Amino acid sequence: MKMDSSLRPKTTLDQSAAGPSSFIGSQQESMKLLNEIIVGFDHDAELIRDKLVEDQRRLDIVSIVGMGGIGKTTLATKVFNDGYVKHHFHVRVWVTVSQTYDKRGVLIQILESIRAQLDLEKTHDSRLRELVHRHLFGKRYLIVIDDIWHKQTWDKLKVFFPHDNSGSRILLTSRLYEVAKHANSDGLIHHLGYLNKEKSWELLCEMVFHGKDCPEWSIKPGMQIVENCQGLPLAVVVIAGVLAKEAQSENFWVEIAKRTGSYIVGDQNGCLETLALSYNHLPLHLRECFLYLGGFPEDYMFQVQKLIWLWVAEGFVQQAGDRSLEDIAESYLIDLIDRNLVMVADRKKSDGAARTCKVHDLVRELCLKKAKEEQLERYKSSSNVITPPYTPYRMFIEKDTNDLSFTHSPSKTLRSFLCFTFLSFDIAKCFYSFVLLRVLDLHKCELNDFPKGMELLVHLRYLAIWKESEGFPTSICNLWNLQTLIYISKHRCIDLPGNISDLVNLRHLRTYQPYNKRTKTSFLLRSIEKPMNLQSISGIVLGDGVDNFQKCFPCIKELTYTTYRRKRNEFKSLTYLENLKVTCYGGIHITFPTSLKTLTLEKCFLPWSDMSIIQSLPNLQVLKLKEDAFKGSCWNTNEQDFPQLKFLRLEKLDIEVWEAYSGSFPCLRQLEVICRNLKEIPLEIGDIPTLQLIKIWNGNHSIGQSVRRIQEEQRDFGNYDLKIDVKRFFW
Repeated sequence: MKMDSSLRPKTTLDQSAAGPSSFIGSQQESMKLLNEIIVGFDHDAELIRDKLVEDQRRLDIVSIVGMGGIGKTTLATKVFNDGYVKHHFHVRVWVTVSQTYDKRGVLIQILESIRAQLDLEKTHDSRLRELVHRHLFGKRYLIVIDDIWHKQTWDKLKVFFPHDNSGSRILLTSRLYEVAKHANSDGLIHHLGYLNKEKSWELLCEMVFHGKDCPEWSIKPGMQIVENCQGLPLAVVVIAGVLAKEAQSENFWVEIAKRTGSYIVGDQNGCLETLALSYNHLPLHLRECFLYLGGFPEDYMFQVQKLIWLWVAEGFVQQAGDRSLEDIAESYLIDLIDRNLVMVADRKKSDGAARTCKVHDLVRELCLKKAKEEQLERYKSSSNVITPPYTPYRMFIEKDTNDLSFTHSPSKTLRSFLCFTFLSFDIAKCFYSFVLLRVLDLHKCELNDFPKGMELLVHLRYLAIWKESEGFPTSICNLWNLQTLIYISKHRCIDLPGNISDLVNLRHLRTYQPYNKRTKTSFLLRSIEKPMNLQSISGIVLGDGVDNFQKCFPCIKELTYTTYRRKRNEFKSLTYLENLKVTCYGGIHITFPTSLKTLTLEKCFLPWSDMSIIQSLPNLQVLKLKEDAFKGSCWNTNEQDFPQLKFLRLEKLDIEVWEAYSGSFPCLRQLEVICRNLKEIPLEIGDIPTLQLIKIWNGNHSIGQSVRRIQEEQRDFGNYDLKIDVKRFFW
């Protein structure tokens, strides 16, 4: 894309171009319309404008990041043409870079914007660079660098702009967070989110009716249409172009509301082509991971941990150095999030890490389209099958069907079978066809018993199974390639066989109840033949024949443990352990490893004097003390500190008095308290410089008053960043 400078009027040096109003090249008409009609970005524009014009002399870089079609260029245009911004900066320049960097083209764009009077096409590159520097030096300039894709491009661009402490600014737009972070790790990086329903409706009306009142009959189907667009401005613009053809036809609007997605996807030169640029920019190791997301149902909510395990089992993740495959897979997901191809739906309150994620419907359509183009997918009426000819393929079952072609003949190329619905036919009949299967997810398919054919699937790496009858099938232990086993059962306690250790590659062992994942379910391990390489296990109970965890799980990183006996529990020898949840029905003594980062205690009835053991943990970042974790009415931190603690939750403890100091929690960011007997939060807690949020759920009036006093005192000191959330809750 390049600005058409011939259409601009001649202006003086401080009357720069009006932004990207005219383009030549392959840019879609819908993107042009989106840039011209600016709706829904008032708050974002104000935030960025204030940052650009703040009283700071050194050159600063501000970035806008977001997925393709989200409105980054539109927002930058709004800021660029803001009246105060025009007045504040002597020179304003708009440069569009895109995926292919052209040094000469960029220099010419800059000089055309500032009206250099010479024949630029015949001027040597070194002379162009000299002219750019001369025209910008000593002036307060604003440079908008639109659609930048590469860190190397920024490294080449930044040398053109003088650092002369004149209060100049550079505004970047990019789909890639890593590019913005590279340009200025300490600067403002504004993540542009989706439009809400009201703003989307406002944009649709503006596009269709051009400022005139919309007919009353259009509101109901119109709101359904914008809901189907899921807040993506480009999708709204595309569908507005369809509606504008018959703006006064109610029946037409109703029809569009029913089939919004097909119209958007059918815009061959619009949304998907724009989003495809992001896919084309993906490195090869991310493409398989990205295309894999397209097989899942529309609006599917991905559990991050489960998705990582699936990627590892599918073989998408390659070992690199000493990092675990799970850590590498997580970095892949973070990369896709930073590229704005995957959205974080929910984050863990404790550390802010992504808990669940999803993809926009258009991004999912892009996955399916690209898979088809690369001959990686074909459709069936009941499922999505990702496959090239004569090579392994994957099947995702979205609805019940009796039409599965491999039911009667072996399918040696089927590698993955993931089912997201109840199946009315006997799935066990298919197992003899799954000879080379790696992934089998039947978490929605209730099995009365463990099918005999399943024990033949020795290539399985990932198995999720819902078994109704009691008893853990010992034949599972023959599946020696298993890396992840998710065992779903209505029974509260599942007896593990002693030969479970035959699963030499097992890394993750999980269990939960089918209709309520919050209901605690446990594995009972009465004996074990040899140590296992498990990294994580949920709800384990050790029987009398098992001495300690070090002999069972020497490499464990995440452990959920339940005990019903009074005994000493030694976790100190588990040097890889990072996440520990302990529920004890009876007082116990516990030791912890220094590697621990997250600790949850419940029903342990520990004396508060034992808190010194926890305070000594150098890497602890998250501490959750649940019902009866400690006993006693007073907790005094005794000026000992939790050096790295960022999240603290106190829940259903019998504590009445809490004595703490700001130095006790030097890194604390969030405090949550659900203790009805606690009278107040220590005033010194408000002096913690890193503290961002205090949340209280309690029927006690005095504790609510204490946190409001903390907030008022902090505001008196100029600290308006501390947030208070007080809710009344009785149990």
